[in-house]
Amino acid sequence: MKLIQTEIDGVFEIEPKVFGDNRGWFYESYSKEEFSRLGIDADFVQDNRSFSEKKGTLRGLHCQTEPKAQAKLVSCTRGAILDVAVDIRRGSPTFMKWISVELTAENKKMLFIPKGCLHGFVALTDNVELSYKVDDFYSPENDRSIRFDDPEIGVEWGVDAPVLSEKDKNAPLLADSDVKFNF
Repeated sequence: MKLIQTEIDGVFEIEPKVFGDNRGWFYESYSKEEFSRLGIDADFVQDNRSFSEKKGTLRGLHCQTEPKAQAKLVSCTRGAILDVAVDIRRGSPTFMKWISVELTAENKKMLFIPKGCLHGFVALTDNVELSYKVDDFYSPENDRSIRFDDPEIGVEWGVDAPVLSEKDKNAPLLADSDVKFNF
């Protein structure tokens, strides 16, 4: 596996080693031993799947607050997404910076997002499927959304009229939320 440090401390783009032949391909998407060797010591406890039917579907920006904050390992298993992480850890040298990575079923890249970062994505194709691991269980009372178009954050999603859930349409700005993380 190849680990690529992004502009945000602790957010990594991961390129798996893909083995292919006349039958198709194989790759190891997760190995606790390999991730530890690379410096990622998340103890994943839950796998999640997501499906977005329409191109332009935007999910985010999401996180869980302490004590149930989650690190995530995201991959796109069908279609293509623009995956986004936003550092909201006060005291971080990259506080309020965001990065985006195109994850596709073809490129097989993954994105590791540590606790203290918001996560979101926009579907670049129809019929997108995501698979992601998290290192803490889902907690409805700690689940938070922040406006995808919060001007203080300024994510460039590349879509004019995203398909949004009611939860994401009504999400507060970060400044008006109770979401607080320290570096």
